[in-house]
Amino acid sequence: MTMASYVIALGTISCLIVAACAGSFYDEMDITFGGERAKILNGGQDLSLSLDQYSGSGFQSKNEYLFGRFDMQLKLVPGNSAGTVTTFYLSSQGAGHDEIDFEFLGNSTGNPYTIHTNVFSQGKGDKEQQFHLWFDPTTAFHTYTILWNSQRIIFLIDNIPVRVFNNHEAAGIPFPKGQPMRVYASLWNADDWATQGGRVKTDWTHAPFTANYRKFNANADKAGSNSKSTTSVNDNQAWRTQGVDAAGRNRIRWVQNKHMIYNYCNDHARFTNGLPVECKRSRFL
Repeated sequence: MTMASYVIALGTISCLIVAACAGSFYDEMDITFGGERAKILNGGQDLSLSLDQYSGSGFQSKNEYLFGRFDMQLKLVPGNSAGTVTTFYLSSQGAGHDEIDFEFLGNSTGNPYTIHTNVFSQGKGDKEQQFHLWFDPTTAFHTYTILWNSQRIIFLIDNIPVRVFNNHEAAGIPFPKGQPMRVYASLWNADDWATQGGRVKTDWTHAPFTANYRKFNANADKAGSNSKSTTSVNDNQAWRTQGVDAAGRNRIRWVQNKHMIYNYCNDHARFTNGLPVECKRSRFL
């Protein structure tokens, strides 16, 4: 079996696992902007966000969490999605906020989406890694996961790890671990930067643009409570100490060698005074 077919098989298994423990959007989420552009469908099992020339749309979790595993299935805007940004992320609020981002930057028809990841701690980010995918994210649902514990953050796509951000507080690098975060998602226009650095603009003749979400699962600790999120059925607490094993490290290397298009840790032109400290340390500890 090739690595690519192995990855696809793993993704299929992952989707089945997540499907078994998904919560209702009515119970878990509040629509935050966009009015009727955001629709909860199918008895709470599905949610669609739309963008037109007047507004985008978005939602957030009713609960705040301090560590956990957060899964969401997305099917992105098809066709000419240039200028649009679809998101799934965690964030605290206020000055010095923490944030863990999946952003999906649209593109003109026939060109690939850019998957943009970033980590903010105490209000500072600048830790971007970007990828193209090994599948078309607009034709079917795929599972995007943020796993966040006190030791590390792992970004996964169809249960395949694509990035690890480790806790290196001992070296003076801030790590998001003291501020509870909500889950957020949105679809909005960012054609000043999102597609090819802003060179390709949103074509409003294709509006409304629509992205679809389903099967949200938070296996996580609610802030201010010792109880876990009731969204999870399997009650699997492996996320609390989960790292990346040898097989996972091989998968990360495959993704980063074949599909990574930007890594801040290689951007010497940007960091003229030297790369960030964490870039000199192991990616996988």
